[in-house]
Amino acid sequence: MVRRAALRHPARSGLLVLSVAVGVAAVIVLASLGEGARRYIGDEFASLGTHLVLVLPGRAETAGGIPGMIGGQTPRDLTIADATALRRSSAVREVAPVAVGEALVLHGGRSRQSAIFGTSADLLPLRHWKMAQGRFLAPGDLERAAAECVIGARVQRELFGSEPALGGWLRVGDRRFRVVGVLATEGRSIGIDVQDLVIVPVAAAMQLLNSSSLFRIMVGAPSRESMERAKRDVEAILVARHQGERDVTVITQDAVLKTFDRILRAVTLAIAGIGGVSLVVAGVLITNVMLVAVSQRTAEIGLLVALGATRGRILGLFLGEAGALALVGALAGLAVGIASNLGLEQALPQLDLTPPLWVLAAGPAVALGTGLLAGAAPARRAAALDPVVALRGS
Repeated sequence: MVRRAALRHPARSGLLVLSVAVGVAAVIVLASLGEGARRYIGDEFASLGTHLVLVLPGRAETAGGIPGMIGGQTPRDLTIADATALRRSSAVREVAPVAVGEALVLHGGRSRQSAIFGTSADLLPLRHWKMAQGRFLAPGDLERAAAECVIGARVQRELFGSEPALGGWLRVGDRRFRVVGVLATEGRSIGIDVQDLVIVPVAAAMQLLNSSSLFRIMVGAPSRESMERAKRDVEAILVARHQGERDVTVITQDAVLKTFDRILRAVTLAIAGIGGVSLVVAGVLITNVMLVAVSQRTAEIGLLVALGATRGRILGLFLGEAGALALVGALAGLAVGIASNLGLEQALPQLDLTPPLWVLAAGPAVALGTGLLAGAAPARRAAALDPVVALRGS
């Protein structure tokens, strides 16, 4: 009877199913985007390395924004000498000062703009990068501006072509560097395309970029358990060097990741809730459709009651119809949502849009619950009809 009642008005039932399907699909797609962004940021921070402590110049309350970012004025420069001093702590295993910028890079008759990354030999184990050819920067005094560089795969391809890059000379700005290695790592890492990098000793980068302050210092701890101790030691050393002034920000990789994780989980729930609003709209539509159905089937209801149908049976009939339409819409929305995610993954390959299990369960469950709640009032109205009045058609 539920199936026949739904198929009696195919256009009306189809629109109702469509409204529920749109709501469920919206919840799945929006929640998947939020979860995908959370996973992407987690993977990006994981690519920075493990057991990492970051030192940024300035503090949020003094720089007027995120410390260490361009535009914030810091009370004191973060220097190579500061980075060297951090090696005194037994809780610090690697220290990689970082200076970043852009410059024109030339070889032979070819040139291109490239990201310049000034750092030390410790960056390679910190970031878990691999070498395709040659070696990384030589260890030694951070103040020594050696004329050597490591380049990314795209820089090698565009400037050297089929010519061997190792041992070749590269002009970066107004300085010349000998290529000692080519990175094997590909892809992006925290917004930097590794294939476009030209890595030089940090002292040379600061001279080349005419910079007096490091962008940040990356510090590696021996283990996860020693990260907090490394953080305390780094803060104490820099406070002592800066005449007792706390003018740097020291954060652990885990702390940053947890903060982003909390924010993005909240955002995911919020945007899933926005998608859920469409389910409320679908519920209103279900209520209207079922009220119309009750008014159109008044005589049928009267006949059923006269033949012995109980109020519970009438109530179940109309609730079953509302629930069945909502369930069909939910399953259709589930299919549309998963298909939409597959399409979005083609457009956004960097995001993993696999929908979380709680969304796959919650979307249809909420849709079914909405359908039953929306159909409850019309069903009660149908069950309460007087059979004599109903048979008369009034």
